Amino acid sequence: MRQAVGRQPGSWHASLTPGHWKILTASFLGWIFDGYETYALISVLGPALLALLPVEQHARLPEYAGLAIGLTLLGWAAGGTIGGIVADYVGRKRMMLISIVGYAAFTGLTAFSTNIGMLIALRFLTGLFIGSEWSTGNTLLAEAWPNEARPKGAGFLQSGFGFGAFIAAGAWYVLRPMGPDAWRWMFGIGIFPAVLVFYIRRSIDESARWVETIKAKRWDVTEAASAEEGKAKRPFTLLQLFEDAEGRRRVLLGLGMSLATTLGWWGVATWIPGYVGGIAKAAGLDAAHWGSVAGIVYNAGAIVGYLASGFLADAMGRRVYLAFLFVGSLVLTPAVYVWSHTLHAALAASLVNGFFTLGGFAWFAIYLPELFATNVRATASAFVFNVSRFVAFLGPIFAGVLIHALHGVSSVAVALGMIYILGLLVAPFVPETRGRPLPA
Repeated sequence: MRQAVGRQPGSWHASLTPGHWKILTASFLGWIFDGYETYALISVLGPALLALLPVEQHARLPEYAGLAIGLTLLGWAAGGTIGGIVADYVGRKRMMLISIVGYAAFTGLTAFSTNIGMLIALRFLTGLFIGSEWSTGNTLLAEAWPNEARPKGAGFLQSGFGFGAFIAAGAWYVLRPMGPDAWRWMFGIGIFPAVLVFYIRRSIDESARWVETIKAKRWDVTEAASAEEGKAKRPFTLLQLFEDAEGRRRVLLGLGMSLATTLGWWGVATWIPGYVGGIAKAAGLDAAHWGSVAGIVYNAGAIVGYLASGFLADAMGRRVYLAFLFVGSLVLTPAVYVWSHTLHAALAASLVNGFFTLGGFAWFAIYLPELFATNVRATASAFVFNVSRFVAFLGPIFAGVLIHALHGVSSVAVALGMIYILGLLVAPFVPETRGRPLPA
């Protein structure tokens, strides 16, 4: 057969069609807005709390900041887990539409917060919908893209979070000088993802693999097993994961790495803009300005990490790639908080830190779909991705309290950063899936 014009034999993207790219575009855009919304909270939380808290409570700002971030994570964990389960029953596309409308609505409403309780409640509700968007979009892409291209597509999809966070950092850099209500505009922008729903409804189809699985009544967990095909009654997907020995093992290993990745970011890396701002302030510079710059630099590093992730995972193999991420995250934590004594050194360390601690989230998108069959893929991916947040939400809360009590972030960050050792210990025991097709 003659090669199609413009395609190179063996190139990873040779078999991709416009339909594949549309799925990536829809999922990518959804995750861009998730990234924007998440980093908008981190960027504007300080000014928002100063505006909403009584003056006598301003000294406790780190505690309230940790509470707001922690409860956002708690909502993310609950909503994301439920949304993944629902996506295995009603379809990936439908659940993605629901999640985008939900987080766009509650992000926009956050702009109208009149007190700290309302702000935190709306952050929790926003989190309910953020978590389910990732698992549905990522599962949809994994089931549609060909095997040789899937890891790269997953990395590209995950980079949407980095791009969204980068946009949020840049938007705050522009909006911050507008005054004490600039934080409201940041949340107001979050209503725009609702427009994406119209594109998704018209441009992409439901996962053909999921539709086929439902029609065939194929209720497998990790690998195809004929005994599980054709059963009229479908088992509850979440229970299946833990009743199946191999499924249970894969979930628990994934949870160990998920906890390390998630707690490391929310409990440690999210304080980087404030920390770099403190270095700038000590040098007689504008702390808010340089904190914004640190956010932009950090997210630029994350975007590089995301875009490179699929190529690195295929070149190294999944186990080595995972170990590489956890070693890098472990080392880059003290590189920012202990070894960087000048503003330029802190910015450089923040750039590389972003590659590992935020760019490293790409392993979820690349690896989790490869571990589980179509019947439970969204459930398992969402469970591993989100349930760690039931523990990780405590990280920002405890960190905020400790930072306030110890009058500094460095020692707290390094202590919490030891969580990356957990991921490093788990990585050698996970299944190697490089080059293998998705389980049916």
